[in-house]
Parts: sequence; C-alpha cells; structure tokens
Amino acid sequence: MTLPARWILRTAHTVYAVRLSPDGPWAELDAWGPHGAEDGPSALDWSRRTHFLTPADAAPAEYLPSGLRPFTGSELIAAREGAERGVWWEFEGAEEQPDGLRLAFADRVLGLRTVLCYATVPGTDVVLRWAEHTCTGGEPLRLERFDSGAVTVPAPDGVRLTYLAGQWSQEFQRTQLELARGTFTLGSVQGVPGHAYAPWLAVQDRTAPPDGPSPAYGLALEWPGNWHITAEAEPGGAVRVRAGRVPHEGVVWLAPGETLTTPRLALAFSPDGLDGLARVWHRWERHLAGPRLERTRRVLYNSWEATGFDVDAAGQLELARAAADIGAELFVVDDGWFTGRGDDTGGLGDWCPDPDAFPQGFGRFVAEVRALGLDLGLWVEPEAVSPGSRLYAEHPDWVYRIDDRPARLVRNQLLLDLGRADVQDFVITTLDRLLSEYDISYLKWDMNRPPTERGRPGAGPADRLDLDAQHVAGYLRVLDHLRAAHPGVAVEGCAGGGGRVDHATLARTDVVWPSDNTAPLDRLRIQFGFLHAHAPHVMSSWVTDAPGVFDPRPRSLAFRFVAACCGVLGIGADLRAWGAEQRAEAARWIARYKQVREVIHHGEIHLLGTPDDPTCGVQFTAPDGGRVVVAAFSTGRLDGAPLVPGRPSRLRLRGLDPAARYHDPAGKTVYRGAHLLHYGLPSQWSAGCDADLVSLTRLEDR
Repeated sequence: MTLPARWILRTAHTVYAVRLSPDGPWAELDAWGPHGAEDGPSALDWSRRTHFLTPADAAPAEYLPSGLRPFTGSELIAAREGAERGVWWEFEGAEEQPDGLRLAFADRVLGLRTVLCYATVPGTDVVLRWAEHTCTGGEPLRLERFDSGAVTVPAPDGVRLTYLAGQWSQEFQRTQLELARGTFTLGSVQGVPGHAYAPWLAVQDRTAPPDGPSPAYGLALEWPGNWHITAEAEPGGAVRVRAGRVPHEGVVWLAPGETLTTPRLALAFSPDGLDGLARVWHRWERHLAGPRLERTRRVLYNSWEATGFDVDAAGQLELARAAADIGAELFVVDDGWFTGRGDDTGGLGDWCPDPDAFPQGFGRFVAEVRALGLDLGLWVEPEAVSPGSRLYAEHPDWVYRIDDRPARLVRNQLLLDLGRADVQDFVITTLDRLLSEYDISYLKWDMNRPPTERGRPGAGPADRLDLDAQHVAGYLRVLDHLRAAHPGVAVEGCAGGGGRVDHATLARTDVVWPSDNTAPLDRLRIQFGFLHAHAPHVMSSWVTDAPGVFDPRPRSLAFRFVAACCGVLGIGADLRAWGAEQRAEAARWIARYKQVREVIHHGEIHLLGTPDDPTCGVQFTAPDGGRVVVAAFSTGRLDGAPLVPGRPSRLRLRGLDPAARYHDPAGKTVYRGAHLLHYGLPSQWSAGCDADLVSLTRLEDR
C-alpha cells in the first residue's frame, strides 16, 4: 500500500503535519501539537464510512471548494457568470520551502488555480496560512467565498470556544461557550474588525480546566476590514474552524490572468492552556514589531479628557508643564487642534493648526513643549471629513456615497474612500507636511465611524468593486509610507477605542488603544481579555479620573496606575485639578513604572486569576528569569472581605525556579521560588490599599 504524501512544518515547539487525502484531491490535517505529535496514528484519521455525506464532508480538510464539499461548509465558492457554482479540482503538485509549503490545485474546466500557502517563522510557534486564487481561463470568475484557511481540532466530547466580545467602551470581554454540535460564527461588516468581536478564537476540549494547563489551539486573522471566523462541530467528533475576509458586495470578480491573495491566517498552539496560548501570541507580536520593539515606549500624557475640543496654546502648555513635573515623556494634543474644530461638527479634512488657538504659531508651541523635555504627538483622523470642511467642498466625490441616496452622517462626519489612489495621496501628503514642518514624534490615528453608503459612483458596476479590500490596501499603504518615510515617529492605532486591532495593524503601529473606557474595574476587565490575544507592549493604557461605567465600585489612584502599568503607561486625567499629594503619588508611580517597563514589555506573561476573583494579577518574568514583576489587584469589596482581617490574600506565581531565591526590596522579604509557586505572593488588602506593583529580583546562588 502506498501512503499518501505528507509534509511536516515545525515551529519552535510545535509541529503541523499535512497530507494528501487518500479519498480525494485535497489536503487534510494529519497532526498539530507538540513536537512528536506527528509520530503515530493520526487522531483525525477516523473511519470514512459516512451516511448522507461525501468523504470530503467528513474529512479534516485544510481547504475545500463547495463542489467537492457540498454539505458541511467549504472555504471556496466560485463560478463563471451565469453558470452553476462549484469547483472540482485536481492536485497539481507541491513545492516545499525551508520555512513553508505550497500545494497547488486546479480546475481546468472552470479555469481556476488555487495554491494553499503555509509558512513558519523562526523563533515563534505560529503557522501562517493563506490562499492564492488565479483565473486561468478566458472568462472572469465570480468568487462568493474565499477564506484564508480551515483547521480541524479533534473533539470527541465537544469543545470550549473562547472569544473576545463586547461593544464600544466594553471591548475584549473574554467570553466562553461549549460547542458540541452546530455552527458558531463571529465577525464584522463594519469595514474594521469592530468593537463587538476580535478576529481571534481559542479552541480547547470541553472537559479541560477553563484556566489550567491543557492543549489550546488559536486562530487570528490578519485583516483590518470585514471578516468572519466560523466554527462547525461536525459529525464524527471534530470541530473545524474556517476564517477569512468578507467582501463588501458579497462577491469578488477575478479577471483572466488575475490573482487574488487572501489575508494571512495565523495558527497557534500551546499545551499550557489559554495562559500559554497568550504567550505564543505575545511572542508573535514581538516578532511583528521587528526593530521597533527595542524602542522604549514613553510615558504619555494626552490632553483629551482635560480639555476636549477646547484647545489653545496656553491651556495645553499648562498641562504639559504639569505632565513634565510628574515624569511624563510625551505630550499628545488630541482632537481640537486644527481649524474649524470647535466641536465634532467641523474641521475634519482641513489639517492645519488653528491660528486662533496658537496665536504665536504652532511651531512656537511645539518648541515650548519640547523645551520642557517632552516629545510632542498629535491626534489625527485621516479617513474622515466634515461636510462643512474645505476639503469636502473641493472634493465631494472623495467620500463613499451612492447616487440619489442621502449621505448619512455618523458622529457628524463622512468617510473618505481610502481605496482611491488620489485620496491616499492626499492623506500621505497631509501627514508628510505635518511631520516635516513640525517636530512631531507621535501620531494617534483614530477612526470614529464605519462606512455606511459604501459606493463609488462612476467606477463601474457596484458588484465589480472590491471596496473593502481597496480601503484596507489604502490604509496599509499609508501606514507603510509612514514607517518608511518617518521611521522615528511612533504610531498609535485607534478606531473609536478598540475597533481596529488585528495583526496587519499591529505590524505597522507601535501601540493600539483598546477602549475609550478608562474606568478602573471596567478597564481591568478589558485588559484581561486583551492580554489573552495581544502583547503588553502594544497596549496603551491611561490613568484618568473616569468613574466606572459597568462596574462603579471606586478604586484608588494606585489601582488605576497599577492597571495602566500592565501595558504602555499613559495619563489622561486633568492634572490641573489634582492636588500636590495626587501629583506626588503619580510621580512615584511613574518612576516605579520606568524601573520595570522593560520587563513588562519584553517579558513572559502569566494571567493570575480573573477579575471575577477577589484577587487577581498579571505576572511578567524577564526573558532571563532575573526579574519578576507582579501587578496585583483587589477586585472584591474595599473593606477586605471576604478575607479575615489581618490575613493576606495570595497569588500563586508561575514559571519560577522552585530552588531559586527571589528578593522583594520593598517588603524586605526573600522568598523561595517554591513558596511563591505553592503558597503565593501575599498582599494585604484594605480600604486604603487595593493594588500593588511588586518587583522581585532573583538572587545569585551562593
């Protein structure tokens, strides 16, 4: 008996094995897990006896078209105009590469060639998947579905799906459900990943402990436009997950000779549960950052919550002086600095500093801020335009619109069609001008509305315009230009909070803004979910005076600082309203953060408990194990309940050397690693102490 071809992809700690199916012309998953999981009978090689199904419908297929897989969900639906849908392809060949694999399939009758692409990245445990579709015939092809890939997880007892859900101001809520049979789908058609769901999913066996060590499989789609992830619990004891982008008009046309490349789908595995899976994603995002990872992420002050649209040089300088006094390193002027921007009804598109707000010139203002020892940043919203702006008067055709239909305003603004080359050129020229004329080292790129009347009159039939992909390409082109032309400028990604957080954005920005909600307990829950999928060095987090929205329990200034220290620290409170004691406390926290931020941004993370527990925390361990930073939080009642008065709460740390000694200089205590692993790090909570940032140093053995 001749065994089918098999290819093995290896990452730092995992293996991903693919083979040709003995049942038909498709590739299927043979093994995915730790090194060695490929040796032995495949856990996915169950009996091919099926009733009312084809073998392809029951197979753990990596990618199948609807013609071959008619019943249980396919990744590709294609047809010629006026013809029946379906692809019936044959295997053409394989191309093995040092860090990847290409498997080619072709339907010569239809005139379509599909290449399934795989890549591994040295030093990570991520496998990248995507597909390339080429029209090889003489007629255009209609693609109704063209996912990036699918993956199968064996699950005889069903799976637990973990995903990040929410809404504006309540993003990244870790949510779990059990799926034994049926279909679960999440996604967005808002032109960005959206606030409701993140393009990320984790899959575990249903019987695995929710937060303990167990095999965990993860997927994340690298796409800042419309998308979906769909999990299907199939007959036979498996869950198959497919993901891809969603075309705006429901279809994309492929011209003869044209190739469509799908977004990359990142696959990750960890034997250590969701906590271990988070570390795999964090290492991947450190890889995406490249050389930018080595930059020190500066302590930021943002003026928005202090002044809103009421921006003028005198008020901003007063805030800048206060920010410099407490140790901030970067001052960001938010919305309201440009002409016509007295409120949210005007100004967008006319990106010139308001001469009335800066009577001595914006250059003079920038110089005065920098004289305080602060770098300067600006808020921009390059994709938006106000109907009363000069830009709109000159280029009304640059906005998304549908002829003979009203232009709907969201947040009193319209959206530029960034898929147009002339609009991209305008945005690039505008940002180049600002960054060249003024000594600006930071841009906060915001987007506060989704596309609604998404059309481009005069450009041809609407269903022949791939507007979502064109907007994404324009957005990425502008970011790529900023990275190349202004490499010293840091970029923060924002879309009304956490509406556009994905790997394509993270590869081109320095930080992202997870949410507009900065209330302490609300924010802690947002960050808890965010850190499951994304790394601390990309998480911008502010200390403000905002009251709780979803959890109104008050918390101290210390709590707000410790929570913000879990990412890239920023301050957004009105410092003019803070007394001397608050400013002094803030200065102490900022100084402590500067001592440990390299561990936080480069270290290995462990999530200790959840915000639902009376005590929870985040542990950061330096790559060499020499330093451990623990952010600990009292998330229960402020009177210390349910603890017996005088009895400390304890957080069991993870990943330490049991025999090593760890010194806490603040508490003047030395712990054995075994003690911290077994009993935990003690915290004495009270009404006056509800959070702490503990820095432990591993002592040299004597």
